[in-house]
Amino acid sequence: MKICCIGAGYVGGPTMAMIALKAPDIEVRVVDMNASRIAAWSSKSLPIYEPGLDEIVESVRGKNLHFSTDVKGAIEAADIVFVAVNTPTKSYGVGAGRAADLRFIESVARTIAECATGPKIIVEKSTIPVKTAETIKDILAANGRGIKFQVLSNPEFLAEGTAVADLLNPDRVLIGGERTPEGAAAVATLTDVYARWVPRERIITTNLWSSELSKLVANAFLAQRISSINSISALCEATGADVDEVANAIGRDSRIGSKFLKASVGFGGSCFQKDILNLVYLCEHFGLPEVASYWEGVVKMNDWQKRRFTTRIVRALYNSVADKRIAVLGFAFKKDTNDTRESAAISVCRDLIAEQARVTVYDPKVPADEIRRDVLGKDVDNPLLTVATNAYDAAVGAHALAIATEWDEFKALDFARIYGAMTKPAFIFDGRNILDLQKLKDIGFRVSGIGK
Repeated sequence: MKICCIGAGYVGGPTMAMIALKAPDIEVRVVDMNASRIAAWSSKSLPIYEPGLDEIVESVRGKNLHFSTDVKGAIEAADIVFVAVNTPTKSYGVGAGRAADLRFIESVARTIAECATGPKIIVEKSTIPVKTAETIKDILAANGRGIKFQVLSNPEFLAEGTAVADLLNPDRVLIGGERTPEGAAAVATLTDVYARWVPRERIITTNLWSSELSKLVANAFLAQRISSINSISALCEATGADVDEVANAIGRDSRIGSKFLKASVGFGGSCFQKDILNLVYLCEHFGLPEVASYWEGVVKMNDWQKRRFTTRIVRALYNSVADKRIAVLGFAFKKDTNDTRESAAISVCRDLIAEQARVTVYDPKVPADEIRRDVLGKDVDNPLLTVATNAYDAAVGAHALAIATEWDEFKALDFARIYGAMTKPAFIFDGRNILDLQKLKDIGFRVSGIGK
């Protein structure tokens, strides 16, 4: 069997590396039009950071895992074609700000129709709105050569930072297909691939539309929990309650559970906001404004939480941060990844710069150029934003230090040393609740946590 994956990003690269590792008899080829990204996958410095991924890629690359820009050749040779291209939120036209932009999906479908010389199984791996398979099937059916395709939905449920562990031992693998003999055969073929290492009882099969919708709904439910606890964090601050204690108390209820009840400066990443806005758009499209408004509230709460964090910094620093130095520790949207998409740190930095603060950022995995581009825009410079190479340099002369990402190394910092280098009074705003606030107070800091 030969597998081709179109898209060498956060989904395609790790997923294909794991399939290659667990199925050495299957030839796996990852293709992308971005030559520099392919070159990075073929080097010792991978384009994405995930704990354990380097070792897996190194063990199978050049054997049964290959990276290439030859999209046409890979499609022609493949029995199964995974589609793992980006599906950002539309920034223009009908559905702007909510609907998914499917131009890359459509482009890939047209490329497959052009290049395929025989029957293939097409697997939707990208996060897409329900009914996208209809678009793909329509384009493929119009190829005019009578080639038969089966389109499956196989959404990813990877959490960045734990992608390798999630692939090795997934909660479930979801495969949706048409309820036809041909569809069932395609589902069975893909099931056999995952069954090389995933117990069959964890492989769930559904119809196409249930599978497509399940991905959006799963992310919406998880994001809802974060926004819910973040809303309570504001109430905790107003009443003297501790949000961690509240979360622990309600998390012990078996009907609720403890996961995704960690209050913070706000959720980020490529999926949560994009998928909720997509769900909002679908609800509006199908004439369900009340349902749309309900889910849109989850995103609004997240945006409010980010603004609230910055507002607390400004108020604590005597209602002005103009010309004051603020050290922001962490820029990735969460620890153990270099992904910055929708990171809360972007909003925090922009809001502080808008208040004329001098912002210095440090993140152990995100390059300086990417930090500047995310905050300021492409090829834009602003002397109010600088990037440090370590946390201690970032803190020198700072009036305040803000934790925006829960990197483990921040817990081990010598805060007495940091206090000595900062302007007094020295403030710490823990946007991830990872530090011992009492110990920081004992050093001399004025401290603030989320929901504390």
